[in-house]
Amino acid sequence: MGMARCGERWRSEAAPERLGMGGMNKVARPQRRSREGSALAAFRHRDFRLLWSGAFVSNVGTWIHNTALLWFVKEATGTNTWVGAVNLANFLPLFLLVLWTGSLADRLDRRRLILATQTAMMLVALGLGLCLRAGLDSMGAVIPLTAAMGLAFVFNFPAWRAIIPDLVPPRDMLNGIALDAAQFNLARSVGPLLGALVLHLWGAETAFYINAASFLAVIAALLLIRTETPPSEETSATGSHILEVVRLVAGESWARNQLLLLAAFSFFGLSFLVLLPGLSRDVLMRGSRGYGALLSAIGAGAALGAPLVTVLRRHLPERDIIKASSLVFGLAMLGVAGCRLFWLCLVLSVILGTSSLMMSASINTVLQARVGREMRGRVMSLYILVFQGLYPLGGMFLGFMSDHITIPWTLFLGGAVCTGAGLAVALVPSLLREAVSSVGGVS
Repeated sequence: MGMARCGERWRSEAAPERLGMGGMNKVARPQRRSREGSALAAFRHRDFRLLWSGAFVSNVGTWIHNTALLWFVKEATGTNTWVGAVNLANFLPLFLLVLWTGSLADRLDRRRLILATQTAMMLVALGLGLCLRAGLDSMGAVIPLTAAMGLAFVFNFPAWRAIIPDLVPPRDMLNGIALDAAQFNLARSVGPLLGALVLHLWGAETAFYINAASFLAVIAALLLIRTETPPSEETSATGSHILEVVRLVAGESWARNQLLLLAAFSFFGLSFLVLLPGLSRDVLMRGSRGYGALLSAIGAGAALGAPLVTVLRRHLPERDIIKASSLVFGLAMLGVAGCRLFWLCLVLSVILGTSSLMMSASINTVLQARVGREMRGRVMSLYILVFQGLYPLGGMFLGFMSDHITIPWTLFLGGAVCTGAGLAVALVPSLLREAVSSVGGVS
């Protein structure tokens, strides 16, 4: 398929919104905007509510699992490098395969694909618990099972991202994306606290069993969804599918610049999560409960960011939200690097969560709003490759650096890079000039 036709797809979603219908369009616009401005607009749709609720329960279990896993590795090995290595094993399949699985998300029924991957992840979580029960708690057992979880996840994530616009109308797409991020981050605010409690009372094995059971909620929701999620009618080869979207994004400066910004933040900023066990234990002297509290503060901040970005979108284009949130994130990370007061680190963690959600959700919305449904899975796979694929590589790098130059100096390094990237997009308007969606709001 030629580049001209590809380029039309990015603009096709904009046409219905920009082409008016005389006076009718002017009369209808205020009502439409008030509906779009609602912080809970997407909850009007039954299937979205079902998936949101099931995903929330499952993600609470996932964060209980993740909290227990990284703390268990830190306690078992004593080094941040091993924590980074386990994190890398979890996300390496995503880095290697996400473009291909994104193409599958366009070629297969998304609901059925997600159902299969959720079942697979449930079985892996159960397997981790059984391994600890049998005494197979070495990294030689933990890393392969963690990689298996990552393999199932890489098939799940592009389809999950791409199915949200199938469950809500275009006018509610930004809100649906923001609320989907909110449920993840609400779970992220609750799960680590519960994970720390489970670790303290029963240990990592029980945390893995709880995660396995939590997948039943999202599996039930998927079975109850009525919305059809058919594959694309296109039949071009998978390799051609992948090259098509890579060439398209490379040729669109607004998309390329957003993804480059996201890459810098993923590698040097978001990956600082692997340092939290060491930050809590060795710098702040707060142990596993402090670690859980820091993770929860980040999640709570991100949960606050979801309705905030929806409201701000009524008054600001996405490009301005991206500029402000990226700069705030970098400055907050610098603050954590120099902070020794636990309560202040919690406040800064909330700010980190809010700003990261606002930036990533805005970039996500622009990409999804300006691409046709038949390419959405592939575009989301590229977004995920940058957002999630670089995160474990950055985590491995930051973990290695922290074992040599200390955790505070490593956080300072990451914060300096993120602040520099935020200043660049703020001071050079041309970098994000066209980073606006066509879905309501201000452009």
